[in-house]
Amino acid sequence: MSTEKQKIVLATGNKGKVKEFERLLENFPYEVVPQSAFDLTDADETGTTFVENAIIKARHAAKLTGLAAIADDSGLAVDALGGEPGVYSSRYAGNDASDQQNVDKLLQALANVAEENRTARFLCVIVFMQSAEDPTPIICQGEWHGHISQVRRGEKGFGYDPVFWVSSQNQTAAQLPAEVKNRLSHRGKAMAKLLDCLSDKLGLMD
Repeated sequence: MSTEKQKIVLATGNKGKVKEFERLLENFPYEVVPQSAFDLTDADETGTTFVENAIIKARHAAKLTGLAAIADDSGLAVDALGGEPGVYSSRYAGNDASDQQNVDKLLQALANVAEENRTARFLCVIVFMQSAEDPTPIICQGEWHGHISQVRRGEKGFGYDPVFWVSSQNQTAAQLPAEVKNRLSHRGKAMAKLLDCLSDKLGLMD
């Protein structure tokens, strides 16, 4: 196998996601280049599912850069809210909403929900496309189950991490060390599946 690293464009401008993907891929033969390095416009996320949006973003990045692309679409599904915010997680409080504003809206929506009914899941779909015309993109999914706490805890992570309570660790996602989060998280699980698929299908790993 060649030791030369393959450039892959990561279809996101989210700095938190870029750092997570860099950590997850650091021991593999890929050079992760965020789409912000190419000054790309964001794709219009017109899909109604995580799978649709991930494909839209990967195809957009691959088409404009000519590189293989990885894109993920992820979000939080809260049972008491019928699965909301779902695909609208990053813009739950508006198109330009900050993480704090999104969390504020979530906590307000759950203000009268009992602790035992505050169950939630983080979901992640990751898509790898060899090119914009790739007819068989690799699609992998991961889930992470937890509860929505009533108060924020922790300074790590991003998004809804400060209120996503992980019972097995007795901490929120924003309190977990990176190596623990990568092992448990929806994105870490989806990425592990992706790396297995790349190994089998593309022969990029021994």
